[in-house]
Amino acid sequence: MKILIINGPNLNLLGTREPEIYGSVSMEDYLSELKNEFGADDIFYYQSNIEGELINRLQEENYEAVVINPGAFTHYSYAISDCLKNIRCPKIEVHISNIYKREEFRKKSVTAESCDAVISG
Repeated sequence: MKILIINGPNLNLLGTREPEIYGSVSMEDYLSELKNEFGADDIFYYQSNIEGELINRLQEENYEAVVINPGAFTHYSYAISDCLKNIRCPKIEVHISNIYKREEFRKKSVTAESCDAVISG
């Protein structure tokens, strides 16, 4: 199964950025674990701080599933939301922290409505 894991802004800093909120495990460590469990040929990873680059990657290939953490784009990117609506595979929005128990502006996800499920925290 061809699965794209895609992360938005600042998620390249996992493991060092605000470890009290996001933990101390790096994305490389997570990916290594996933590839050992599910196979290296099935997991594709992409991260960008640039909205258009995330959209380009989502549109680039036919994945069988998408796991996305849009980062701050969660709260205002109708462009990413529209892109996700046009992808015809299962899509899961994932957040490391519980966005519904954080600052008020983080409680709204405009991208969630374009996904099949949301995991937060």
